[in-house]
Amino acid sequence: MARASSPAKTAVPPSTMDKTKRDSSWWILLIVVTIISFGTRLYKVKEPDHVCWDETHFGKMGSWYINRTFFFDVHPPLGKMLIALSGVLTGYNGSFPFEKPGDKYEGVNYVGMREFCSILGGALIPFTFISIWEMTHSLNAATLSSTLVLFDVGTLTLTQYILLDPILLFFMLASFVGICKFRSLTASDFSVNWWFWLIFTGVTMACCVSVKFVGLFQVTFIGLMTIADIWFILGKLSKPISYTVKHFVARFICLIILPITVYVGFFYVHLVILNKSGNGDGFYSSAFQSKLQGNSLHNASMPKDVAFGAIVTLKNHRTGGGYLHSHWHLYPENVGARQQQITTYAHKDENNRWLVKLYNNDEQLNDTVRFVKHGDMIRLEHVPTRRNLHSHREPAPITKKHYQVTGYGENGTGDYNDVWRVFVDGGIDGSLVSAVISKIKLVHVLQHCVLTTSNKQLPKWAFEQHEVTCSPNLRDTNSFWNVEDNINPKLPNVSFEVYSPNFFARFIESHAVMFQGNAGLKPKEGEVTSKPWQWPINYKGQFFSGNNYKIYLLGNPVIWWGNIFFMVLFNCISIYRAIVNKRRNSENTAVEDSDKILLTTSNWLFIGWCLHYIPFYAMGRVLYFHHYFSAFLYSSMLTGVTISYLLQTIKTSRPTLLRKTIYDVLMGIIYSTVVYSFYLYSPLAYGMSGPLSTEQNSTMFGLRWLDSWEF
Repeated sequence: MARASSPAKTAVPPSTMDKTKRDSSWWILLIVVTIISFGTRLYKVKEPDHVCWDETHFGKMGSWYINRTFFFDVHPPLGKMLIALSGVLTGYNGSFPFEKPGDKYEGVNYVGMREFCSILGGALIPFTFISIWEMTHSLNAATLSSTLVLFDVGTLTLTQYILLDPILLFFMLASFVGICKFRSLTASDFSVNWWFWLIFTGVTMACCVSVKFVGLFQVTFIGLMTIADIWFILGKLSKPISYTVKHFVARFICLIILPITVYVGFFYVHLVILNKSGNGDGFYSSAFQSKLQGNSLHNASMPKDVAFGAIVTLKNHRTGGGYLHSHWHLYPENVGARQQQITTYAHKDENNRWLVKLYNNDEQLNDTVRFVKHGDMIRLEHVPTRRNLHSHREPAPITKKHYQVTGYGENGTGDYNDVWRVFVDGGIDGSLVSAVISKIKLVHVLQHCVLTTSNKQLPKWAFEQHEVTCSPNLRDTNSFWNVEDNINPKLPNVSFEVYSPNFFARFIESHAVMFQGNAGLKPKEGEVTSKPWQWPINYKGQFFSGNNYKIYLLGNPVIWWGNIFFMVLFNCISIYRAIVNKRRNSENTAVEDSDKILLTTSNWLFIGWCLHYIPFYAMGRVLYFHHYFSAFLYSSMLTGVTISYLLQTIKTSRPTLLRKTIYDVLMGIIYSTVVYSFYLYSPLAYGMSGPLSTEQNSTMFGLRWLDSWEF
């Protein structure tokens, strides 16, 4: 028994020592890593003094918020609103166009927005420290984990620019800190502190999703932790069932109802701010656009019903549908008949205008007004080119089972393949076609097909606009259109304000358009993309700045490859410990408790990594290297906890001076290796000039360890 008691005594101090030193060593280490974090993030934040990578998008969107100009983006609004707010608070007036990467910031106060993102990036390190401490009460684990995040050049690069990623990562780890602090307060249920951290978790979780939809991975993670907690509380047989119900209700309100309310609130602010017409109007329905100042439909006054002789625009009624569009360009050879292209186009344009004509060229309207009714036959003449909307039995460019739609004829004269029959959805004989509110179908009289859009993007010869076809399936779900503009000087105008949607209708439509836009994201020509399998192994980086002053997003290879090694090792340890614990009853309860805490923490961190990484394999949209950094933070924390567990085992299993010396030496090697590797690869983040790393006179010579690295 004497031998068994000795390890028990020596196994407790590491944990208790950390707790007793929280007032001194704990605070000193937290302050040190925090100072270094903000120092490394704000160092050279002004450089380069030109637009880098996606600053061209999110800087531009910040400007649009400042100018209150509506736009379309696939991400929720909070991140862009915060960028705009930081710009306003630091003197940026929203005038810089952010046209393309490489544009100089001449006379523009851009630094405030970069500093804002860098400060949020700097907060990731103390957040890591605090969350790991709350889960393990191990100062070594907290310090190691935060050090790995601190000295990763990839995380540094990603959080120094006007991007959504530092904001996303900030709220992600803030919610993780919140749930860790909350779970550590089991002894003080329903106290003020307990409620604060529960509410804090709910709010930051909502903020995370409000920046990017991938924040839902964090919501899932916190949800799993919450379910585990409720299950544990339910197993407390000394407590009545009402105790479990109270815990469930508290979490339901603060982690479901509150986040939803906050999320909807951000969209309300977003729609209130962006009240002026912009280049994103066309992605939304005609009714949605009527709420935007400067849009042709805002306080619109136009004829209520469509008559022959009117000039109209037709918008596809599916979510995010474009306008029926044509231009002077012809379909190329071997793509059906070499006639004028017909497409859908997401933006308002003169080439979207069509003249509604009688199907029989011999009939004359004179000064009489004849309304277009359900079942009428019409021709549509493209106003700028004077060619008629036409279809025939040639296959469509992409959807070969559909017929090609073209512009045909000269000066409005064509043939009977230009004739279409109008059907109003839900209409009967005599039903009028009304602007904005009527859903109509155009059925080709001779070919018995319906005008539709396949939502497939055409090649560059059609300027990457979307395909329009004539579908033999008359029930095609994308075949509904509505008349948006209705110009007819012969008819009195009426106000369409009554058809303006309320906030919740706009909220729902915004999400439908965003989801569709996200799913349709495809790589542009020459754009650097990557596959999920490449991310953990740091296979390929990404240039943020390709000018003479180069910035290259790449993870610190020592840390990233170390994360892979220790993740595999952790799984091996977990399997080994499970077998050992099953086969024996250890008397060393202190070591058992310490192991259990560290291994339970590692299990949760591994789940966090899986939830933020594996779903990308199922995504059909274009993917980039930076998508991995949420998962990277969890893998780094897992590495820190695993190393701490292994080193504590060396130090405490049979404590001797030699074991303590080995422990200290290994800790020194780990920290010095991480810091030195950061020093070597820091030019990737802070800027490189001169020759590439393959040349001997390069400052990065010898550091290109993989041929796929491009610096």
